[in-house]
Amino acid sequence: MIRFDVPEMTCGHCTAAIQKAIRIADPMASVDCDLAARLVSVDSALEAETLIIAIKEAGYDATALTGD
Repeated sequence: MIRFDVPEMTCGHCTAAIQKAIRIADPMASVDCDLAARLVSVDSALEAETLIIAIKEAGYDATALTGD
């Protein structure tokens, strides 16, 4: 499980766009968005950097969190 801080994720449209972008990159990914905390948790075979690129292509900055 990889967690990302996505500070610009502020509404349901944002979460849907991020989930869609990640699932395009990895159709088998499990994605959970915590809107209140602005966190996205992803269970994927892809590397964090690849997922960050997908999130950025959807229009959002993301930072992988470590130590969880």
